[in-house]
Amino acid sequence: MSKQIITLTVNGTDLAFEPTTQAYNKYINELNMDDKVAPAHNYLNRVVTADSKDALAKLLNLTGAGLKIAAKVNEAFVPELEISIKN
Repeated sequence: MSKQIITLTVNGTDLAFEPTTQAYNKYINELNMDDKVAPAHNYLNRVVTADSKDALAKLLNLTGAGLKIAAKVNEAFVPELEISIKN
């Protein structure tokens, strides 16, 4: 399976990410009611490409940036599913 590269432009800066199912699952498992920011930052640092690491670090200093960026990465990475209930 080839790697999926997701490129986002955030405040004029291109960031490239290589999410994996393992990294995504770890992120979801780390989330809890009292902590969402640290898991988002950790996840992004795990999946960001080496070339984008410094730019990401600067953006993560902005309030709420980690959660918004993680959401966009996951929006592109996680497949859409059509689910219905059968009676």
